[in-house]
Amino acid sequence: MPGHDLTRLRVAITAFFALDGFVFAGWVVRIPSVKEQTGASPGALGLALLGVSAGAVVTMMLTGRLCRRFGSHPVTVVCAVLLSLSVSLPPLTHSALALGAVLLVFGAAFGGINVAFNSAAVDLVAALRRPVMSSFHAAFSLGGMIGAGLGGLVAGSLSATRHLLGITVIGLLVTAVAGRTLLHHAPPAPPGPPGPPEHLPATADGAPAGPKGPRDRAGGDGRSDGGDRSGTRGLVVTFGLIALCTAYGEGALADWGVLHLEEDLNASPGVAALGYSCFALAMTVGRLTGTTLLEHLGRTRVLVVGGTTATAGMLLGSLAPSVWATLLGFAVTGLGLANIFPVAIERAGALAGPGGVATASTLGYLGMLLGPPTIGFLAEWHSLPAALTSVAALAAFASAIAFATRHAAPK
Repeated sequence: MPGHDLTRLRVAITAFFALDGFVFAGWVVRIPSVKEQTGASPGALGLALLGVSAGAVVTMMLTGRLCRRFGSHPVTVVCAVLLSLSVSLPPLTHSALALGAVLLVFGAAFGGINVAFNSAAVDLVAALRRPVMSSFHAAFSLGGMIGAGLGGLVAGSLSATRHLLGITVIGLLVTAVAGRTLLHHAPPAPPGPPGPPEHLPATADGAPAGPKGPRDRAGGDGRSDGGDRSGTRGLVVTFGLIALCTAYGEGALADWGVLHLEEDLNASPGVAALGYSCFALAMTVGRLTGTTLLEHLGRTRVLVVGGTTATAGMLLGSLAPSVWATLLGFAVTGLGLANIFPVAIERAGALAGPGGVATASTLGYLGMLLGPPTIGFLAEWHSLPAALTSVAALAAFASAIAFATRHAAPK
């Protein structure tokens, strides 16, 4: 595929990552308004948010098959349309049960597009032979930052209904423009090796890949062709758990960070919206510098240091008695978590090809989607600040797993 076509594909896929973050953040900053409208308790809201998780998990299990049958590009476009339309539904509900039902649809679209565009990104990264995966996730964070910032600006002037309807219009416009590129280009095939054997991509055990490229070490179902398959699957699941632990923090901060600032620290709606903006901005900066960090520190150190940093940041963000200290804690948490998810997905792919990417991605996004209802149940049982410390606990656990598996996994 010509270089300019690869560039157009990269721009289009980046646009969908950014759109996903933008739409998700638009919903996030309106959760307090929807909660008030429905009259839901923290526990009931947690159950309603479980609709997002349930819809996403079911769809993620099916999206891989849909991508194999129809291609990741068309599936991405269809899911983007559904995501854009479904985000306008929550403010139309007036009970926790109705909210959970529409969030089931929203979650299905969210889960589907995340698997689809990650699959498209994996194909493009293989064709480019450049470690640009973090840049796609940076676009998601940037979209989230813009969406949260915009939500904070219009929170006092626009109703949730009008705000989210506007996001629907923007989402459909972006899909119409970027979707044309995806629909007119098939996923690129990885090029042949550019140099002698010693420069070929390494397989999971560190040996050079064969002349047909790194994909040949995986079968059609994404599993390793030889060696210890159970050991490889175990490491893939390990990286999936690392992604789950850190994505749990993303989901928890997205859905409960604003409520923590408003209800526990008495912040205004506009200031409370800054909580997710600070987190998303820090994630964006961290991911944009991710390639440089990986080159200087290596993947294991990035995982361990990132998890440790996120632990300290979230303890500050959840337990600090002032708004500004909490905002600082959210930002530090974002910096710590920034590159853990992309690195975990990349390592799983290096071990087991596309099948490894799918497994780790599903586990990772499961953590993001299960985080909010879990926080809701913990908040109902104790308090929201105490519930948010679970983010710090899981970030520390992810750091410990990364350190414990540093010799077993490819560097």
